[in-house]
Amino acid sequence: MEKMIKILIADDHALMRQGLKQLLELEDDITVIGDAVDGLDVLDKVSSLQPDLVLLDINMPNMNGIQALRKIKEQGLDTKIIMLTIHDEREYLLETINLGADGYVLKDADANSLVNAIRTVDGGTNYIHPTLASELVRAYKRKDEEPEESKRSNLTRREFEVLCLIADGNNNKEIADKLFISEKTVKNHVSNIFKKIHVNDRTQAAIYAIKNNLKPLS
Repeated sequence: MEKMIKILIADDHALMRQGLKQLLELEDDITVIGDAVDGLDVLDKVSSLQPDLVLLDINMPNMNGIQALRKIKEQGLDTKIIMLTIHDEREYLLETINLGADGYVLKDADANSLVNAIRTVDGGTNYIHPTLASELVRAYKRKDEEPEESKRSNLTRREFEVLCLIADGNNNKEIADKLFISEKTVKNHVSNIFKKIHVNDRTQAAIYAIKNNLKPLS
């Protein structure tokens, strides 16, 4: 009997989850064993369902896909991860690959490309959507050309602490509790951090922290 590839679909949009499920279950060797609506849900489902592979959306509430990827890889789980992304999120390609993503597929890819990606990754080979291969090469070249010094010098000590906690997937309330400050103060710090490191959201801030290998101050 042919091995079935057990898939977990993680996306905060119900129509995307349902559409992917219907598409994949047309294949004889693929079965969708569950879905998840955010990063926290992903971690629970990966642990309980033990899928062979997760189709993981990048932008999700509570814990985004990049943070979920990081947690899964830190736990040393055998589950393989294919990141699902839209064109505007190409900047995340290098970071997710560095974190251990096994594949990277654009959401507007055709069905054959997605199925091919799943089979390729399940077989033990990384998969990068063909139109993104040159992007990855350029990204690595840019990384090699960047100066080594961290850009953290323009952040205050407190802002740096907040940024590290954002990268670990904490929300504002959790950050406030850990630093013994108010949520309003955390919001002000987050706003200042976004301006200083030139990002627009928490996902981009987490990427910045990971890219610059920022660690909490002792």
